[in-house]
Amino acid sequence: MKEPLHANHSVFEKIAQKVTLATGSTGAFLIAFAVVVIWLITGPIFSYSDTWQLVINTGTTIVTFLMVFLIQKSQNKDAIAIQLKLNELVAAHKQASNRLVSVEDMTEEELRTLQKYYSKLAALTSKEENLQASHSIEEAEELHKNKKDVM
Repeated sequence: MKEPLHANHSVFEKIAQKVTLATGSTGAFLIAFAVVVIWLITGPIFSYSDTWQLVINTGTTIVTFLMVFLIQKSQNKDAIAIQLKLNELVAAHKQASNRLVSVEDMTEEELRTLQKYYSKLAALTSKEENLQASHSIEEAEELHKNKKDVM
């Protein structure tokens, strides 16, 4: 029997997922808020010294530094998952343009070209009552041409 795909996650992957879930929780926010309140309360005790200020600055800098990488890892994983789901939807729909499968791998110039085509499609179909009247640029252009010829 094959192991599920998620069974092979690395130790870092598992830790990152748990930390991401934990740090995004209400409890984590309340703990961070409590740390700041305690730090503020201890200000007069330590005469608002440089060391007192350094404690919060150092702590927040370290946490921020580590969280930037953790958040980026989480966003990268989510972006890949979303792209795969979208690719599956595009590939599964017989009337969808397969040009959009893995569109995220295209150059900026290619994306701008596609954007122009879809802007044209939107302009050609903007007067359509049926939202599914056109499924591709070619169909939209043909439908638009046919409508002009009929008039």
